[in-house]
Amino acid sequence: MSYADGLLSTGERILYRNRQHPFVFIWGARWAILAVIVAGLSLWLSNSFSGPLQTILGWLTAILFFGGLIVAIWTALRYINQEYVLTNRRVIQVEGVVARKATDSSLEKINDAVLTQSVFGRMFDFGDLTVLTASESGIEKMHMIRSPIVYKKKMLDAKHDHEVDMERAGWAPAPPLRDGAAMPADPGATTASTPIANAGPPVAPAPPPAPVRSDPDEVTRTLANLADLRDRGAISPDEYDHKKADLLARL
Repeated sequence: MSYADGLLSTGERILYRNRQHPFVFIWGARWAILAVIVAGLSLWLSNSFSGPLQTILGWLTAILFFGGLIVAIWTALRYINQEYVLTNRRVIQVEGVVARKATDSSLEKINDAVLTQSVFGRMFDFGDLTVLTASESGIEKMHMIRSPIVYKKKMLDAKHDHEVDMERAGWAPAPPLRDGAAMPADPGATTASTPIANAGPPVAPAPPPAPVRSDPDEVTRTLANLADLRDRGAISPDEYDHKKADLLARL
């Protein structure tokens, strides 16, 4: 079981796993690979010499070989532990070998995902995927992940399914936040500089509308969906009780 499996909440399940392209490991271990190659050449040259020079080449061979091997193993562990997990509720990024770090973004907070692929990336099926969320913190850019188009499609499909489940339970998803968006003006507000034309006698306020009665069968289905979301951890028990009281008051 990977580290990400231990982070799942009740009712949460993994839909898709992904990691970086093997080119990331090759590029990260390039100096280690070069050191091993130089160690092989040094070992071959040491057979042509004798005395102190052969001893020096022997030590150089050992240092380069074992040093390069240690760096390659460490790079491989970092590559294996870098994982991008998509669940039915969020996107989780896990990294680190000894000290682990897990970053996640809820599906309802994801506004869009920007995919960047070079010509070389399209040839070997890798690219960068940037997840745009409504908050400042969240998933960092997924650098050189495998099959980025497939991952983006699965992530947007999971977001849609999550929103449908929330709407069925009577919880409409909040609209995405937009930086610099203008707040709508209050249609009933007037300023001192705005003249009021055709001012007449005061009009009596309209009586409050009668409370809307809900169909008992519809309320029962909605409560069942809410209970399912509560059991899966999508909503808290307090939110469930509040919504339940509101629905029962409409009967």
